Amino acid sequence: MRTLAYDCDVLVIGGGIVGLATAYAITRAAPGTRVTVLEKEPGPARHQTGRNSGVIHSGIYYRPGSLKARYAVRGAAEMVKFCAEYGIAHAVTGKLIVATEREELPRLHALVQRGRENGIPVRELRAAQIAEYEPEVRGLAAIHVGTTGVCDFVGVARQLAEASGAEIRYGARAERIDRRPALGVAVRTTRGDVVRGRVLVNCAGLYCDEVARMTGDEPEVRIVPFRGEYWSLARPELVRGLVYPVPDPAFPFLGVHLTRGIDGGVHIGPNAVPALAREGYGWGVVRPREVAATVSWPGAWRMAGRHWRYGAGELRRSVSKVAFTGAVRRLLPAVTSDDLVRAAAGVRAQAVLRDGGLVDDFLIREGERAVHVLNAPSPAATASLPIGREVARRALAVLEGV
Repeated sequence: MRTLAYDCDVLVIGGGIVGLATAYAITRAAPGTRVTVLEKEPGPARHQTGRNSGVIHSGIYYRPGSLKARYAVRGAAEMVKFCAEYGIAHAVTGKLIVATEREELPRLHALVQRGRENGIPVRELRAAQIAEYEPEVRGLAAIHVGTTGVCDFVGVARQLAEASGAEIRYGARAERIDRRPALGVAVRTTRGDVVRGRVLVNCAGLYCDEVARMTGDEPEVRIVPFRGEYWSLARPELVRGLVYPVPDPAFPFLGVHLTRGIDGGVHIGPNAVPALAREGYGWGVVRPREVAATVSWPGAWRMAGRHWRYGAGELRRSVSKVAFTGAVRRLLPAVTSDDLVRAAAGVRAQAVLRDGGLVDDFLIREGERAVHVLNAPSPAATASLPIGREVARRALAVLEGV
C-alpha cells in the first residue's frame, strides 16, 4: 500500500440497494473514481432489498425535516423516474391509510398535517368514500396518498450495479478489515483474496455494526433483527391497491398492511417478531453467536422491557393464523383464514441504542477513511438514490482529504 498498490479508490461492503446506489452516485459525481463492491451473496439484493413489500413510500409517516422524510419524498419521485428510464416494472397506485377505531382518528388527522408539512398531497375520506378506492375495505375514515407506488427493487439494484461501472465481487464476504489511517483499508474476504482501497464504505445492512467494529470504529448502536412475516392473498381481487392501518407513533413500522404488487398478487403483512439470527427468515433458523450478541446488548433488554406488550401481540400473530387473520379483518372483513397462504419473510435491520431507544432516522457516521451506514431500514429502498448521493458525498470528501 505504501507504493499505492490500491485495487480501488472506494471499497463498498454490501451489495444491497443502498450500497449499489452509493457506487452509482460516486461514479456519477466523480467520473474515473474506481469503485469495488464486495457482496457476500452470489447476487445483489438478497436480503432487505429483495424481501420487502416492494412499496415506493411517500414519506408521510416521518418527522418533518428528518432524513427519512426528506429522502423518502425526494426518493419516491426519483425512483419512479429511474424505473421509467430503464424500463423497470413499477406503478404509482396511491394508498389508503384507514382508521378502524375511534381512538385512531386523531392520529389519522395528525398524519394529514404531517403529510402536508412534508409536501405530500393527501385527500381526506369519509367512511362512505373509502369504497371509491377499495370496495371491500371498511373503516371510519381514511386518507388517500397519491404518490405511493410499487416497483421491482431487485431490478433497480441490478440496474444500479450495471450503470455504476463499479467492479462487483459476489461471494466475497468480508472476513477481516485492516485500516491504517496513513495508508488505507485492506479487506480480506472468505474467498482468500485481499482488496485494498483508499476509503471504505460500510453498507452491510444486517451486519453494518459488526463491519464498523471490524474496521475499528465503535458504532454505539447494535442491530437487533426483527423478522417480518408475510402472507399472500388467495383472492387478490379483494384488494385493488395498497391499504394501511393507522400506525402507532412509537412503532411506525408495525401494522399489517395489504399490498398489490407489480405482479398482481397481494401480500399481507408484515408483523415484527425478534429473529433468532440476523438472516433468520423462520423460527427454525437459529445462530447462537448472533443471539448472544443481541442479548448481551443492554439496549435489547431495555427495549424489551419497555415494549413487551407490543411484542407479545406480534408473537401471537406470528404463531396463530387465526390471530393474524383477525388483524387483517379489521381492514378487510371479507378475508378468511383459508385466503391466507404463507409467503417469504424478511428481516428488518433495526439499530437500537444502549438505552433501549430505536434509532428512528437514517444514521450515517464517519471514521478515519470510512463511512458507515448504521441504520437504513424501510424506507431505505425508496430513498436509496438520495441516500447513495449523501454517502457518496461523504466518501468523496474523505477521499479528497487523504
